[in-house]
Amino acid sequence: MTQRIQQESIRKRLFKLAAPIFIETLLIMLLGAIDVVMLSRHSDTSVAAVGVVNQIIMLTFLVFEVINLGTSVLCSQYIGAKMEKRVVQVVGVSLIVNLLVGGIISAFLFFMSRGILEVMGLGPELMADGIDYMRIVGAFAFFQAISLTLSASLRSANKAIYPMMVTVVVNILNIIGNYALIFGKFGCPELGVEGAAISTAFSRGVAMIILFIILFKKHIPRFPLAYFRPFPFVELKNLLKVGMPSAGEQLSYSSSQVVITYFINMLGTEALAARTYCVNIIMFSYLFCIAIAQGGAICIGHLIGQNKPHAAFLLGKYVAKKAVLITVSLSCILAIFGTNILGLLTTNPEIIQMGAIIFIIDIILEIGRPINIFATNALRAAGDVNYPFYVGLVVMWSIAVGCSYLFGIHWGWGLAGMWAAFALDENIRGAIFIRRWYGMKWVQKSFVK
Repeated sequence: MTQRIQQESIRKRLFKLAAPIFIETLLIMLLGAIDVVMLSRHSDTSVAAVGVVNQIIMLTFLVFEVINLGTSVLCSQYIGAKMEKRVVQVVGVSLIVNLLVGGIISAFLFFMSRGILEVMGLGPELMADGIDYMRIVGAFAFFQAISLTLSASLRSANKAIYPMMVTVVVNILNIIGNYALIFGKFGCPELGVEGAAISTAFSRGVAMIILFIILFKKHIPRFPLAYFRPFPFVELKNLLKVGMPSAGEQLSYSSSQVVITYFINMLGTEALAARTYCVNIIMFSYLFCIAIAQGGAICIGHLIGQNKPHAAFLLGKYVAKKAVLITVSLSCILAIFGTNILGLLTTNPEIIQMGAIIFIIDIILEIGRPINIFATNALRAAGDVNYPFYVGLVVMWSIAVGCSYLFGIHWGWGLAGMWAAFALDENIRGAIFIRRWYGMKWVQKSFVK
């Protein structure tokens, strides 16, 4: 009876965390989708250009995740073990490192924008829009670096509602800014893609400032210098120990997507635009999965810090089942109504036809994806950070990349063939991760001894 009450209490805490993470993730997705929707009223070519640039920017953002993923895992375990000083040290070190790295990445994206897009094979009709968007959004990438660290620390302390509230403000600002600067409203110049970039960068800057204020008021009132003299290199080492393989797994995924985007670029502008539209629509089908997986990872980290591995295992099983059930159900609904949604975004029949086929194939893909999202978060939270990286590196590049070229380019199946390769990749990795979770080899990987 006591064990059942504890499980119910943990599940209540899970959904208390997952609900604001769900809303926040939804709004973050909307932040990108709003740019696509509004730019679709401008032209399909601008959508294609922004789609390519966002692939590159998201890839560079994964450099920040080296530290942020470590922040989330360590803070969760330290909070569970009631090690308050080490929580402050972890957050302080994370902010310092990401500020330095964020500045370097911002300069790289601004000054190397043309060269990067030329390597990606972006066509001359898309190049001007691509450069404008990358230079503006990329120059202020450090806003996102700091914001990610602040959000990770607040979530790990069961304060996920605050990043959610900040994201609400950011979306409102972005919608108003997009409307004013893309279309030239409220006396503003009509800037198109450049206007969308300015609005996005400004919104991220506001988010960073508000998150700092919340951190000081609700979580860590100050960072005593005594905590950092001598500098806590042990926490930096732990951050990198968690973050390097964790971010490496995400880096592997995103870089593979960049290569795949290069392949899709060979199929033409219509395929590139269809892929951009579909990705932004499909994201909403696995939104619940992301939220419950992240909330579950925080709870699992707390349980590991409290030395309760069996409770963590049971919670993981519960999260995985819920994630798969909801995600597959939503992908079926999307397959039915996806064509109508595409019709609201574009009048190009070739793009709509490609999208309709993709939505059907994606049902199979969404069986494996929620398992992968859950497992990578859960294993990472338990301290088993290397395994997801090795699995992702081998399977993604051999199946997702190799088969997408084989199916889509070599055999001529086009975008639908590439999506079939993605589905194969997600399901193979899902089967491997389920075996790992049930094997419970992650129990001995905790950072709290």
